[in-house]
Amino acid sequence: QVQLAETGGDLVQAGGSLRLSCSASGRIRTITAMGWYRQAPEKHRDLVALINTDGATNYEESVRGRFTISRAAGGDTVYLQMNYLKPEDTAVYYCAAVQNYRTLYWGQGTQVTVSL
Repeated sequence: QVQLAETGGDLVQAGGSLRLSCSASGRIRTITAMGWYRQAPEKHRDLVALINTDGATNYEESVRGRFTISRAAGGDTVYLQMNYLKPEDTAVYYCAAVQNYRTLYWGQGTQVTVSL
C-alpha cells in the first residue's frame, strides 16, 4: 500500500502563490505516477496536474502556465507550485498516487482558499 500526506494549503489573496507538498510512504517503488486533484464545493474532483516516473507532465487547461508539478529525486515527494492564483482555484486539493499503473491512492486533502 501507499500512504500520502499533503501540506501547504492556506488562505491567499488573488495573484499570490502557494506550494503544496505531498509525501508518499509505504511501497513507493511501485508508484508509476503522482498528481494533484481538486474538488470545489458541490463539484466533481478533477485532475489538476500529473507527473509520471519519467518526468512527463500533464495539466488541466485552466492551470497551464500558472501551476507547476514536480517530483523529488527520490520519488517520494511531489510538489505543486501554484502562481497567479485566482478565486476559482479555491478547492480542497488532493494528492494522488497510481500504483503499478492501476491502483489509485488518495491523500486526506488540503484546503486552498483564494480571496479577492
